[in-house]
Amino acid sequence: MEKLCDLLQVKPGVTALIGGGGKTSLLYHLAEELRDRGTVLVCTTTKIWPPEYLPVVQDEDELTEALSRFGVVCAGTTTEQGKLAAPNFPWDNRADYVLVEADGSAGRPFKAHESWEPVIPEHCQNTILVLGAAGFGKPISEVAHRPAIYAKLAGVPENCSVSPAVAAEVVKREGLHNRIFVNQTDTEKEWIQIDELAQLLDCPIVAGTLRDKFWKNVK
Repeated sequence: MEKLCDLLQVKPGVTALIGGGGKTSLLYHLAEELRDRGTVLVCTTTKIWPPEYLPVVQDEDELTEALSRFGVVCAGTTTEQGKLAAPNFPWDNRADYVLVEADGSAGRPFKAHESWEPVIPEHCQNTILVLGAAGFGKPISEVAHRPAIYAKLAGVPENCSVSPAVAAEVVKREGLHNRIFVNQTDTEKEWIQIDELAQLLDCPIVAGTLRDKFWKNVK
């Protein structure tokens, strides 16, 4: 099976992940796939929990040595809550591949954005919007982060279920991405819903499940 990083066209440079539905899992999966192609720096422009299986550096002087030694490194600044915020030094050209979690979704499958969101790096070349298929058919109020904004963009009430048409309307009106990855695609019904979504959008779409390590091009 083709690597997910190839389907999502992750090239050397900066790639940002936004939306909901498994950004952090995708972040670390892509880092693992890319480690045999060059050095990989993982970081955030918002806040993430420190990874368990990657070295974490907070000092610029440590970064070059850590990348040379480990190949894949997470960089950030520890907050009072124990999370990592953005590194406090220039980082966007310090590795062959830079993967950035540039959004927060409070663990929900879908996300609408305030005016200051997402926090996409200046030199970003590829912005991947992550959606969670598990949220289809459930009320916006339950499965969308910032549900009031999500509902307003879709032109429906917050108790309306997220259909492919609703999701597509929000995606089109925000227009923040280059391509889409639909995660949590586990059932035949969800694949049908993703096909409906793809018919309503013009961008490249990849769908599958990170949990089961299965994915394919949809559009």
